[in-house]
Amino acid sequence: MLALANAEYVRDSAWRLMTSTTIAAPPAWDAPLAAYEAQAEQLLAGHAAGVPQALQLLHETLPRFLDDTVTWLPRPLSPEQIRDTAITLDEARLAVARRYSFRDWESLATLTAEVARETSPVRRFEHAVHAVITGDAATLQELLRAHPDLVRHRSTRVTCHDPPVHGAMLLHYLGANGVEGYRQRSPPNAVDIARLVLHAGAEADALAGMYGGESPTLSMLVSSTPPAVAGVQVPLVHVLLDHGADVEGVGHGAWRSPLLTALVFGFRDAAAALVARGALVDDLVKAAGLGRAEQMAAMLPAAASDERHRAFALAAINGHLEAVRLLLVAGEDPNRLNPPGFHAHATPLHQAALAGHLPLVQLLTAHGARTDISDTLWRGTALGWAEHGEQTAVADYLRGLEADGGTR
Repeated sequence: MLALANAEYVRDSAWRLMTSTTIAAPPAWDAPLAAYEAQAEQLLAGHAAGVPQALQLLHETLPRFLDDTVTWLPRPLSPEQIRDTAITLDEARLAVARRYSFRDWESLATLTAEVARETSPVRRFEHAVHAVITGDAATLQELLRAHPDLVRHRSTRVTCHDPPVHGAMLLHYLGANGVEGYRQRSPPNAVDIARLVLHAGAEADALAGMYGGESPTLSMLVSSTPPAVAGVQVPLVHVLLDHGADVEGVGHGAWRSPLLTALVFGFRDAAAALVARGALVDDLVKAAGLGRAEQMAAMLPAAASDERHRAFALAAINGHLEAVRLLLVAGEDPNRLNPPGFHAHATPLHQAALAGHLPLVQLLTAHGARTDISDTLWRGTALGWAEHGEQTAVADYLRGLEADGGTR
């Protein structure tokens, strides 16, 4: 989820890297294959010239530069190593295709050929998606009036993600998550667009293939950065629930529960909105993520070890000082990696540092959290995460600990 502010979704951010004057911005929604071919040629030239954006895009898209196990993760290679590696035009084409989340050049060519046909349902759907993500209500209304069944059409794009064909519908694009990275956008009038699509007959809980499972728009929305930044995330939560979305979640996979999903990615306002609309807070993990220390105290004695571990991670992610304190007193280890599904590549200290929760960072280090532990994906310490997140106060505090010899 570029839309998601966490490592597992960085795979969707490569399109942002191609924004210099040397390499073109994303083509129009109905651009021919030739426009993408031109980008491949520009990318190849950019590689030869050592253009940083070109080197970074190649690093983040070409399979030979990616980790064998975590297949979206760039291997630790320097720009010079990328520049000194011979790149063919076919590889540049593959990188361009993956810039737009296509599995390969052939998948991109198939899509552009369909879009070029004036009577193609694929063309109509792609046009409607563009209207949704840009907030072009007039065009969307015109398309839906002429083709009412568009709200039930699904994307036919073959992507480089899991599953390859996500089958997203128009409503899913308002979640700005789980679909093509460059289309994860939230226009200011996203709420009006959502109402338009829902009033046209879209099913609020329709599922699409996202991140290895099947999810509705709601679960993707509450873990997405663009709608939060645009100020439309919480209003969209209410619109979806008003139109019948299940507040407890539907589908299958890691992100079935909208409330847990919002909390795992630190979207506290969305989580609060879900609770206000009836989402159950019926276990220690959810109570910890919401910072409900009094409720947690009643639940702790009966909680299993794995439940406490998840609760500790979720309390730290959301910066809840007293909830974390309770769990530390109960014996939770601040140096243990978070559990699966809760950013398992990092410790609670990493998460607190990234979010800028200085009092929580101080509490964790006072209880023995070590500052020299590196996360397992990016190989960064909590200080590195604070610096990456531009959390100056936290970074200064952690540097001070290290200066005092304190890799606690």
